Amino acid sequence: MNIIVTTLNAKYIHTCLALRLLKAYSAPEFQVEMMEFTIKDPDLNVVTDLFGKKPDVLGFSCYIWNIEKTIRVVKMVKKVLPNTKIVLGGPEVSYDTREWMERVPEVDFIVRGEGEETFKQLLHQIESEENYENIAGLAYRNGEKVTLTPSRANLDILNIPTPYRFPEDLDSLGNRIVYFETSRGCPFQCQFCLSSIEVGVRYYDIEKVKSDLLYLIKNGAKMVKFIDRTFNIKRDYALEIFQFLIDNHGGCQFQFEITADIMRPEVLEFLNKNAPKGIFRFEIGVQSTNDNTNDLVKRRQNFKKLARTVTLVKEGGKIDQHLDLIAGLPEENYDSFKKTFNDVFALRPEELQLGFLKMLRGTGMRAMAEQFNYQYMDHAPYEILSNNVISFAELSRIKRAEDILEKYWNDHRLDHTVNYLIDHIFETPFDFFQKFGDVWDNNGWGKIGHQFEDLFLRLKIFLEYEKVEKMDLIEGFMKMDYLLHYTQKPRKKWWKDGQLAEKANKWNNQELLSHLNINMDEKNMQKHMIMEVLPFDPFQWIEDNKVVNGSFLFIVHYHPKAEKEIYTLNIPKVINN
Repeated sequence: MNIIVTTLNAKYIHTCLALRLLKAYSAPEFQVEMMEFTIKDPDLNVVTDLFGKKPDVLGFSCYIWNIEKTIRVVKMVKKVLPNTKIVLGGPEVSYDTREWMERVPEVDFIVRGEGEETFKQLLHQIESEENYENIAGLAYRNGEKVTLTPSRANLDILNIPTPYRFPEDLDSLGNRIVYFETSRGCPFQCQFCLSSIEVGVRYYDIEKVKSDLLYLIKNGAKMVKFIDRTFNIKRDYALEIFQFLIDNHGGCQFQFEITADIMRPEVLEFLNKNAPKGIFRFEIGVQSTNDNTNDLVKRRQNFKKLARTVTLVKEGGKIDQHLDLIAGLPEENYDSFKKTFNDVFALRPEELQLGFLKMLRGTGMRAMAEQFNYQYMDHAPYEILSNNVISFAELSRIKRAEDILEKYWNDHRLDHTVNYLIDHIFETPFDFFQKFGDVWDNNGWGKIGHQFEDLFLRLKIFLEYEKVEKMDLIEGFMKMDYLLHYTQKPRKKWWKDGQLAEKANKWNNQELLSHLNINMDEKNMQKHMIMEVLPFDPFQWIEDNKVVNGSFLFIVHYHPKAEKEIYTLNIPKVINN
């Protein structure tokens, strides 16, 4: 048989582990070909490519981000390939399966839950007897009737062949994300998450895990994202993998989902001492700091211990951290969410993702929707619109704050400016992001896009609208952030030079160089160096987060073949002499 498994990834850099697992598990009896597309590919292009393969069996891996487009593709494929058996699988169709079979009559089968064994058995039956009733975890059509067989027990994952060594993946390892699992299952019961449905955690053989990781590293992988729901739940296992990657990373980066409040101090000490800077990245789900909300969704969390872990990791300076929040959880109103945001932002994570509750099929949260008067989208991604304590208008406002958070914090383009604003100007961090988000929306800036310098111009407009004090100081931070952003001398500025800056720019360049102890000719100085007058000492701010007022010349030397260097001169002391 000609068998194709496919999916629509969110981005090209993403890869689908499910396809690789199906291909590996089906061999050697069946030769399965993988085809990956993205949700941005035109529907007809996807259909044309699939049509060209003339598959006998065509399987789609379905998720909330691709289900609606997948259905459109399936309906077209069935029209041009009426004899092809179409199979759906994945978390989006593993629940409410009968509803999906009735909604999309073009689908012949749905594989529910873990699909490796079910899909392989299905291929055998399609090829021979076409007797599907004894295949666990399957939905199929018997004439006009839809039949669902009993669910399948958890697989023995020790017997699953490696999905990481296909020759067709080798060329793309360096520019795509490799999704990797060392375990399946989650010990927790968070009701908004599909992982809460499965009881217990199953681990792959650690020597096999190491062998696969080493293969990926040696063949050019640059980013491996572990999809284990709680990578650090088994301390000794996690420590052994950490040590292995420290010893063998080869410049590859690794991302882990961890539960921060159970991270042992000795593990943190080990990582801070031994991990090379930049190879590990932690994703930490905080979601809420409201104890009542966490109890309602069966989420056990000690925020004090979580904060300790995040702080110790940050102080270690080796590992970037990405923290997650969810707006719209039960009994978390607007003011409560504001407190959650400020509690977590106080930890200053490198990234803070502000998400919105999605009522995923199969979750306990979806079953509780009526209890808390949830209104949510009928279609994927099932995002909430309101509940009994938070309105659509309030959620819309939070979305505006989220937009500014992404642009002005997570992208790290104005770190010094934003840190000053939230520490010294606005009452709380959330107030800055929310108020700026409201002004951004009221001006329609979200509809017209922006260039890099627009981020600074629009921030200035917002601050002037708010009538904030110390604008000369704030603009100094903005200028410093702008100049530090570039790796080579910027061609233009978003501001106009003042009289003092003009005077400094006319200063005798050789005299300036002598003060800086730099040996450089006039031509190279004009090409690779820029200076700006700031109303504070930038070194004191960068080193101690301390504002020392005055007139300082901030100089950036953009080396053509090295890291840029910065210098500062006290203008009254130098120019007046």
